[in-house]
Formats: sequence, C-alpha cells, structure tokens
Amino acid sequence: MYQVRDLRLSFPDMTRKPLFGAAPRIEVLRGLTFDVPKGAVLGIVGGSGSGKSTLGRAMLRLLEPTSGSITFNGRDITHLEEDDLRPMRAQMQMIFQDPMSSLNPRRQVGGIIAGPLRVQGHEGIAAKVTEALDMVGLPRSFANRYPHELSGGQRQRVGIARAIALRPEFILADEIVSGLDVSSQAQVLNLLQDLVRELGLTLAFISHDMSVIRRLCDRIIVLYQGEIVEQAQTADLFAAPQAEYTRTLLDAIPLPDPDQVWV
Repeated sequence: MYQVRDLRLSFPDMTRKPLFGAAPRIEVLRGLTFDVPKGAVLGIVGGSGSGKSTLGRAMLRLLEPTSGSITFNGRDITHLEEDDLRPMRAQMQMIFQDPMSSLNPRRQVGGIIAGPLRVQGHEGIAAKVTEALDMVGLPRSFANRYPHELSGGQRQRVGIARAIALRPEFILADEIVSGLDVSSQAQVLNLLQDLVRELGLTLAFISHDMSVIRRLCDRIIVLYQGEIVEQAQTADLFAAPQAEYTRTLLDAIPLPDPDQVWV
C-alpha cells in the first residue's frame, strides 16, 4: 500500500534566523526507506523527538517532504497538489493523540463523525454515523452529546468512529492510548484489532511504548533522531534486537515484580 523511498523532511529553524536571509533548516527525517504491505499493522516506535509523528503526517501528506518519494496505492503523492489529494483522503485517515484537541468542543458527536462524510459528498450520512457508533461500541444516543460529556476512552472511540466512517483503506493512529488508563488502553487496542480484521484495514500505529506495539503490530520500524535504526517482524525484533537503541527501548518496558511479602 505504501512505498517510502529515501524520505527526507526539514523545517526552518526560526530561533537561528539571521536578520537577513533564510533561516537554517533542521532535518527531522533523514532518508527513510520502508514498505507498508496491504493489510499489515505497522508499528512506528521511538523516543520523544525521534520523528515518529512527523513521519506519520508526511505519509498522509499533511506535511510535504523535502525530498524522496511516497507512493500510496501505486500513485506518487510526494508533491501532489491539495486538489488532487482531496479525493484520496477518504482512503487515508488519522486518529489523533489528544481527542480533546482534535474533537470540536462546540459540535455534538454526531456532527463530528459526519464532518468527513459531508466533505467527501456522501449520502445517507445519519445512517453511516449510527453505523460508526455501533462499530466502536458507543450507544447511539451519544450522537447528541458533546466531547466534554464523555470519558477519555469514549472520546478516543469517537475519534476512531470519525476515522472509519469513510471506510478508508489506511489509518494512522498517533499515540492514541498514551493518555488513557490501563483498562481503557486495553479496550481501545482490542477495538482496533477487531476493526483491522473486520474492515480489512492497513494500520500504522505510532507509539513510544514497546509493550503496546508488541500487542498490536506485526512489523516494527524503530526510529532514532530521524533515522530508521531497525525494522523487522515483531517476533524477530523482540527475540533478537539488532540495534543498541532497540535494546534500550526493550529494557525500558516495565515488568511486574511483585513483593512476595505483600502478596
């Protein structure tokens, strides 16, 4: 579904801009090359500042790469104009990290889910909103509620419902369980697994948490300072990590160490 080749992306460093002339640029992504097969669940993992979210936004062309190429379903979208991208956006959706900032607080849940359907010119919107709520396990009455009336896990389900309402082929999930408690995390991860299976989705899941990545993904890309230091099947990477940075991430996974006296 995706072919990414020598992807580079840089931003101007306005803190070092001279009085005259252009600001120097900071390279955030440094020559990334990888594929995302149709139906795969790809984990993109790394520490803060490694370029995970920047890579995700470049894949969806919310950011335009400096160089390299991104091919989606056989079409080069690297420098495609927005008018040409708009019809394709129905097939590539995103679930954002913080639902309180990505859901309009002034709109009811039904209107939030209906938004992308209206933009893409769909008919029968009310029925599709109801279907999306059913698929993410929310009561239909929630269509008349506002985001602040929901729990964190419920708001994240609304974000998922909005993403799947268009029945996309690809979804990017950016740290979507990092702000949830453990119980809500498990419920959202179970929901994503079910949706991937039922809808035949291709999913890219961004996280810094290797235990979450292991639970959900079948292939992993490890980023460090904008570069891919390792990519492998999940089982292979956990069994025999090749990069020192990958081993550092694995060592950071919290393991249960119960106090036998307390037990």
